[in-house]
Amino acid sequence: MNGWLTAYEEKKGPETAEMKKQELYFRQKQLLDTFLEHGAISRTQYEKSLGDLTVKMDMESVIHGRKNG
Repeated sequence: MNGWLTAYEEKKGPETAEMKKQELYFRQKQLLDTFLEHGAISRTQYEKSLGDLTVKMDMESVIHGRKNG
């Protein structure tokens, strides 16, 4: 890694692997939201892709926790 990235990561503070995984999941979900909003994918494609993403990234508990929280 270059020095800038290391310094940037240090400035952000320590992140756990789980935090990084959750951040990636929500960025991917936001991208799907954008595709749906602009008509690039159908509601059916969105729901299938989001479901697959949620399962593959093992985020079911995070999603259920957010909905209930």
